Amino acid sequence: MQQPPNPSAAHGHAVPRGTLLRQPPAVWAVAFACVVAFMGLGLVDPILPVIAKQLYATPSQVELLFTSYMLVTGLAMIITGAVSSRIGPKWTLLTGLFLIVLFAGLGGSAHDIGQIVWFRGGWGLGNALFIATALAVIVSVASGGTAGAIILYEAALGLGLSVGPLLGGELGSISWRGPFFGVSVLMAIGFIAILTFLRDVPKPARKTSILDPLRALRHRGLLTMALMALLYNFGFFTLLTYTPFVLDMTAIQLGYVYFGWGVFLAITSVFVAPRLQQRFGTLRTTYTMLALLALDLLVIGLHVHDHTVVAVAIIVAGGFLGVNNTLVTTAVMAAAPVERPVASAAYSFVRFGGGALAPWLAGQLAVWFSPHVPFYVGAVAVTLGIFVLFSGRGYLRTV
Repeated sequence: MQQPPNPSAAHGHAVPRGTLLRQPPAVWAVAFACVVAFMGLGLVDPILPVIAKQLYATPSQVELLFTSYMLVTGLAMIITGAVSSRIGPKWTLLTGLFLIVLFAGLGGSAHDIGQIVWFRGGWGLGNALFIATALAVIVSVASGGTAGAIILYEAALGLGLSVGPLLGGELGSISWRGPFFGVSVLMAIGFIAILTFLRDVPKPARKTSILDPLRALRHRGLLTMALMALLYNFGFFTLLTYTPFVLDMTAIQLGYVYFGWGVFLAITSVFVAPRLQQRFGTLRTTYTMLALLALDLLVIGLHVHDHTVVAVAIIVAGGFLGVNNTLVTTAVMAAAPVERPVASAAYSFVRFGGGALAPWLAGQLAVWFSPHVPFYVGAVAVTLGIFVLFSGRGYLRTV
């Protein structure tokens, strides 16, 4: 199996549009499943207040839907390489999709917040197995070269992140169970499509050990990027998961706000990030995006009761997040002399810790102090990420 390439390669070579769109059915099957998988991140955002109200749960309890999802996803990243190198990429994808279908459906059938939290954890396991393998599979079966394959993958990512909240808001306006059942049905379609159209993809020549990602963290450059991303994700998921509770909007209204966030994120990740990287360099641009995100969180904290300011700040933050996500992913691939899937697994294992802790802690901080405090803490965490990145710059010369 061809190793996942450096995402920056997609931005360095033009891909003829006709070639890009003329892909085997297997590519479109995997790309469709990618869209649905990435929907899962923001799909439940618009229904968090509804779940809290109808299931008599506190915001911090509802935020555990993200905590369990992100925590299991991060931990499972350690085993994805070992699984894929033993059962093959196709069956790793199908296993991940099956778990998402199962646990998303169970989440929609749940009767209390505790059940949903556990089912979201199972959803996170399926998501880790699928996402960790999908890019490599698309690259191995796509026509038009590596650059075209990565553009398709990034397009699927952007489409999923933008459509997820919108679909969640529409289905959530009918019932909070709607988004869960919707994902289950869509992923079942993706499962059938991949089973039908994707042929077996060759296994890697070498079986990956579970310990390989942990060993990779010995490289200071990779560890620096991972710790920075942990702090960055803390701010990111504070913004993504706690703002629904301060906006006081309907599920549909929240869906449109986060739809704007996702669209801005998608556009900047694909079109703006490469140009900023080429002009200013990866590290300098990353410093700037982190500083702007910290400032954005500070603005939300200061104006937490002004719904217009908060909504605009969420959408604007999508631009900073889109640029930063692309640059950091690119930098991670060059930060350590290890195989790219191993570097990605090690990095994801650490960074998802920030995404797991932030949602629950944001809810608790609001209860202990005030709704302003979670965003202040998120801004401080992102600022610390700048210092971590700067302190490890000597190990990032290849970036």
